[in-house]
Amino acid sequence: MENLDYGIIGNCKSAALISKTGSLEWCCLPNFASAAVFAKLLDEKKGGSFEIIVDDSYKITQEYLWETNILNTEFTDGENSFQVIDFMPRYPREDGSFYAPPDIIRFIRLISGKPKFKVKYDPRLDFAREKTYNEFKGNYIKSFTKEGKYDSLFLYSSFDLNDVLEERELELTGNAYFLLGYHEKLITQSLDRSYLKFQRTKTYWMNWSAKTTRYTHYENEIMRSALVLKCLSYKKSGAVLAAATTSLPETIGEERNWDYRFCWIRDASMVIKVMAGLGHIKSAKDFLQFIIDIIPDKDEKIQIMYGINGEKELTEHILDHLSGYKDSHPVRTGNAAYIQKQNDIYGILMEVIYQQFNQFETSLENSEELWTVVRGIVSIVEENWQKPDKGIWELRTEDRHFVFSKLLCWVAIDRAIKIGEVLRMGINDTHWKSLRAEIYNDIYNNGWNEEVQAYTQYYGSKDLDASTLLMEQYGFIEAKDPRFVSTVHATERELCKDGLMYRYKNKDDFGEPTSSFTICTFWLIDSLFKVGEKKKAKQMFDQLLSYSNHLGLFSEDIDFETKRLLGNFPQAYSHLALIETAANFSLGTTSEETWLSEF
Repeated sequence: MENLDYGIIGNCKSAALISKTGSLEWCCLPNFASAAVFAKLLDEKKGGSFEIIVDDSYKITQEYLWETNILNTEFTDGENSFQVIDFMPRYPREDGSFYAPPDIIRFIRLISGKPKFKVKYDPRLDFAREKTYNEFKGNYIKSFTKEGKYDSLFLYSSFDLNDVLEERELELTGNAYFLLGYHEKLITQSLDRSYLKFQRTKTYWMNWSAKTTRYTHYENEIMRSALVLKCLSYKKSGAVLAAATTSLPETIGEERNWDYRFCWIRDASMVIKVMAGLGHIKSAKDFLQFIIDIIPDKDEKIQIMYGINGEKELTEHILDHLSGYKDSHPVRTGNAAYIQKQNDIYGILMEVIYQQFNQFETSLENSEELWTVVRGIVSIVEENWQKPDKGIWELRTEDRHFVFSKLLCWVAIDRAIKIGEVLRMGINDTHWKSLRAEIYNDIYNNGWNEEVQAYTQYYGSKDLDASTLLMEQYGFIEAKDPRFVSTVHATERELCKDGLMYRYKNKDDFGEPTSSFTICTFWLIDSLFKVGEKKKAKQMFDQLLSYSNHLGLFSEDIDFETKRLLGNFPQAYSHLALIETAANFSLGTTSEETWLSEF
């Protein structure tokens, strides 16, 4: 079965995807949001790749170096063996800053014999909009465009670069390297220099991992997910991307193809909570600062998503010249969802601010600024909570009174009251508490469907929605409350298929959904655990983990029938939920005997 069998490498500036056969098939340079320089992932003929080609006698295996974002692909025919170690340099300088250039290094390590292989070096700059030319320049290959937007790329190597360009067979008699750089190098490149960058980058990742909280169970899965989240972090601004890719379809052959190389505010509270819980306070604070920096002035509306540098306009374009992943088109850049009205965003943002006051020290100046934002959000929620919107799933159809949106409006007021208590500001206390009660009663009376015995997708609907499983997590309802228990069971019956969850089953802009949304399955597992069905939750969790790719990575969606990974990849939201859910199974366990006796 074909799958998203890729590993991600990155340096908190950009990232690349390497296939299980060692082919580099996706990379945007100089940063995550730039145009792709390799995009075979989105068009096998036009996209461009950087491949290591061996004959059929070779067996190929792949794994990450222990607790790093460095990928090792090993090739062996029994007698002749070598490794391709792929990474993007990242390590601290003496002044405390980080060396993280827009480079990819492919370190070739000889293990035995004299392996032979060919290299296909075929960059296609600017999403292959125009032809890319390759020229040998003596000590490097320069790739560049002549028409359209000018762009360029530089390849350095210990191999004969003419042999590389002509795709001649190469014989490996010792260690070697390739360095792919967005900028021309001012210092002569060498094997020793690349090896030193490898060792420094390896040390950086192992040191980062050593600071990560350890759990009694699922430690490897939690660590890999934490490393994915770090890889999707844009150090310059503190933003965390939803995913490293664009236009990987939710279902093969359909049009649910979106650009996820942006930062959604909705993910903010979970990112901060999870990263802080893992011991990475700096990463949590960096992302929190990104959120604070993009909070608009008093009279400006908050967007649901922003560019990685805080850009507000994310105009959507279609790249007609690319066929799309497995011919699933269109291929899109930008995301028109940024203009949508989603009332849940205010609760998400207030949750973030509340976490700031709860978890981190805040200066007086910063506190005053945030208190102004809090009061502003309360005013916006008071004015808008009764209005319909597009909901958490960003439906492009008519606005509705989504239960999740109402829930997050309640969260906004609830957290505002709690922030006021932290700051000992009681001036709006009575009014805000009345507003909180009003929203609560509205949800309690209108979100609940007596016939279905569950909170449903929107007021007056019988349709169920996985997002209602978050009502307990946000503190609206207790886990043992009969309404929540009933909602969990009804939602499982209606939306769970062979251990995987639909987001919803009613028709949306493109018909009925046909794939499982990965995070929703984590939500169900988490809910089952909390209502006391721990053994069943663990069985479902183990089953879900088995659907990751060969490196333990998850995308946005999973096909119900084949269990194939679908959607943008790797997906931050999926790995965030994996960490939160896995952490549940470690709580209160002190030994292997205790663990086994509980399930």
